[in-house]
Amino acid sequence: MHVLVVTQYFWPENFRINDLVSGLIERGHSVTVLTGIPNYPEGRFFSGYGLFRNTSQEYHGAKIVRIPLVPRGNGGGVKLALNYLSFVLSACFLAPFRCRAQYDLIFIFEPSPVTVALPALVLKLLHKIPIMFWVQDLWPESLAATGAVTSRRILDAVAAVVRFIYRRCDKILITSQSFRKSIEHHDGPPENIIYFPQSAEDIFRPIAEKQDLAICNSIPPGFWIMFAGNIGAAQDFQTIIATAEKLKGHEDIHWVIVGDGRLREWAESEVRARGLSDNFHFLGRHPLEAMPAFFSHADALLVTLRKEPIFALTIPAKIQSYFACGKPVIAALDGEGAMIIEEAGAGVTCPAESPDELVSAILKMYETPRSEREKMGMNGRKYYEANFDRDMLLDKLDQWMKELVEGG
Repeated sequence: MHVLVVTQYFWPENFRINDLVSGLIERGHSVTVLTGIPNYPEGRFFSGYGLFRNTSQEYHGAKIVRIPLVPRGNGGGVKLALNYLSFVLSACFLAPFRCRAQYDLIFIFEPSPVTVALPALVLKLLHKIPIMFWVQDLWPESLAATGAVTSRRILDAVAAVVRFIYRRCDKILITSQSFRKSIEHHDGPPENIIYFPQSAEDIFRPIAEKQDLAICNSIPPGFWIMFAGNIGAAQDFQTIIATAEKLKGHEDIHWVIVGDGRLREWAESEVRARGLSDNFHFLGRHPLEAMPAFFSHADALLVTLRKEPIFALTIPAKIQSYFACGKPVIAALDGEGAMIIEEAGAGVTCPAESPDELVSAILKMYETPRSEREKMGMNGRKYYEANFDRDMLLDKLDQWMKELVEGG
């Protein structure tokens, strides 16, 4: 089967679609990826890339077709809107000329924006082939939740675009069961919706011994709480920093942040202003392959989200990575993500945006014997193997794709 993957983000950017494409190749499919010029999260083109540089590449046997876009800059309103719009316009215009092979199926990866589906709909119209739409982020809800858009008129217009897209997709894959109600509300046919959660790359697995990482050598010994990933509005660093301030008396509790994002500079300045620099350690962004080594140093892994209805529906992708590595989890979030951690017995949870309750959750984990923390971590690993295993999920996807193509 020849699959055309449409995604604004792809390798060398770190997104789960990279591993999914590798999995499709492993299962014997031919894959072409229509994508943009890598610029996430820094906001500028990666070294070696430009509007007319490296526009055709290969990744693990998949053909990559890159189309021009405006880089996202600092992720602010106008720049981000131009980034989204430029990809859609370029792809709608150029895809019919640059993606001219005989494809059996189009697979859309949508962490944000939802408009990434529009070029795929153009290709569907031209080639009469089915579409699978993998929804990672609910629009227009997420726009309102992050404060990116406050105008009711704009949000209503986005909702109309969302309905237009959902009606024309043959299958809609959802990463959280809680997404189903929103999809149906926006005219997604119930019979077309399939639960397809995220997995984690095979590199994420338990590591018994701490790996040698020079960047960690300057951090004092103690109880390490590690956060990995984007430092943005949704991750609620206000609560993390407020919690750290309340725990100032516990000098052996260290906050290790492995990641980057547009709020990193703000977070670092807040840490300095509150006198937390001795216990807060920003290590920056590192390759995906290095994450298990970083996790091997952690006593607990942290996941946080803001208190918004949309985020209560979400399962943060880092939960799968944390579970896969067999580390106990501290979670300050609501809804399905917290429910999964509790169901797995993999850590301690508390409501979002509550520093006092996060303090209690951290102290509970801090006071838990190491053997019990290790048991929590292994509970998470077992839950991962039963519900999020990469090969199991890829096999399911492979079967759904074949049924959709053969049914058409």
